[in-house]
Parts: sequence; C-alpha cells; structure tokens
Amino acid sequence: MTTPRESDRPPSAPLTYASYLKVPELLALQQPRSPGPEHDEMLFIVIHQVYELWFKQMLWEGDHLSARLAAGERPTAQATLRRMLTILKTLVAQIDVLETMTPVSFLSFRARLESASGFQSAQFREFEFLLGNKRPGVIERYDGSIEERTRLERRMAAPSLWDAFLRFLAASGISVPPALLARDVREAPQPSEPLQEALLALYHGEPDLRVVCELMVDLDEGVQEWRYRHVKMVERTIGMRGGTGGSAGVGYLVNTLFRPAFPDLWAIRTRL
Repeated sequence: MTTPRESDRPPSAPLTYASYLKVPELLALQQPRSPGPEHDEMLFIVIHQVYELWFKQMLWEGDHLSARLAAGERPTAQATLRRMLTILKTLVAQIDVLETMTPVSFLSFRARLESASGFQSAQFREFEFLLGNKRPGVIERYDGSIEERTRLERRMAAPSLWDAFLRFLAASGISVPPALLARDVREAPQPSEPLQEALLALYHGEPDLRVVCELMVDLDEGVQEWRYRHVKMVERTIGMRGGTGGSAGVGYLVNTLFRPAFPDLWAIRTRL
C-alpha cells in the first residue's frame, strides 16, 4: 500500500478571520426562547454571554498576575493589574447598555429564563475565589455541572491573589507575619494588625511597592463598583422581586456590597 504524496493531498482551507475566531459557531449561540422572539431578549443574551467571556479573561489575567507576583516581576504584575482594571471599567460600562432595556421589556421574556440566573455563573464564583472571597457554602449550594463544581473546588483549594500578594511583599523585604504566609488558603482573608503596621511602613518608605498596593486597592474598588452598579440595575429592572435562580434578588445582592477582598489595604487609610 502506497502513502499519498504531499501533492496528492487536498489543500487545507486557509485560515480566515471567521475560522480563527470561530465566528459562525459564536453567532449560532444566541437562541432566544420567547415567542417572536421578544426584541430585548437578544440583547439580554448577548450581554451576558459577553460577560462570561470577560470573566474568562479576568481569570486568565488573574492567574497570570499571581504567577508574576510569585516571580517578583513587578513591572509585568503592574501592567497586568492595569489591564484588569480596564476590563472592569468595560464590565461596568456594559451595564449602561443593559439599562436601555425597560422593566416591561425584560418582564416580557423573564419567565422564559425559568431557574437560569447570573447567580449560577461558575466563572464569577471562580473570580471571587481567585480574589480570596471564599465561602464553602457557595460550593455546597452550587447545582451546576460536575465540571464547573470541580473548577470551583480547585479554586477553593488554591492560594488566592491575596496570598500571592503577601508572598510578593515578603520576598520584597516587607515583614509579613509568618502566620499569614502559612494560613489556610481555603479561608477568606481576615484583617491583621501586624500586617497593617508593615503596610504603613511600606507606604511611607517604599514608593515602588506602594504603587502595587494601590493597584490592588483599585482592583478591589473596581469589583465593588461593578457589584454596586449591578445591584442598582437589578433593582431598577425587577424591583424587590426574588431572583430567577432562587436567590432573594436585590436583597441578596445588597449583602454582597462593600465587602473588600483585601481588608488590610483599606484599614490603613485612616492612619496614613
């Protein structure tokens, strides 16, 4: 049996914009469920699919940031933080687009969502865990796919961005309490007075490191800003109705506001 010569093989299709980005497959993913369909359901689907893509990118950048901090690569870490901040601004701006949809328009197809809800976004939960906002109950209550639950469990067991930041500070000569470097990474960060003392000294004596600290604060503030805008968007759209995913809706979301991921960086503000 002979092997076909290279010249006998059919030429492979050239790489194009559409094939590289999988545009046909991407554009086939918007499938409204309402009769007609209702006009604004397409916007609702597109916005939330775009959010999921940005969440994917934020996880990609966050993992890169952790690695760069661990390697002590300050310029790259700062550049990555700035990129994440720019993405967060885009996430907030997208709410402006979503708010062009009136409550009446949303209610015209809301029942078609059944139990589907942003509350079930595995990627956003992963992002929370990456920041250090870890709550075991989130996984216990999660009813998504096995693959999504596995990803959440992996994130729960992995060091957070805060842990990478603490190691970065320690490697830079800052007196980070040993107990914090050996802490249980499955728990959310708790305020530490000894760490705050070290951060105060850093702010007054290490301007280069202070830049990294302030970018971390910017990241934390950006996430809180997105949460606030999201809460107000939900309130203006559905009022105090319960969420489609079984949550308390606005009542639940309000409880997530103003919870910093990096409490020590905020606690020192009144003493600087």
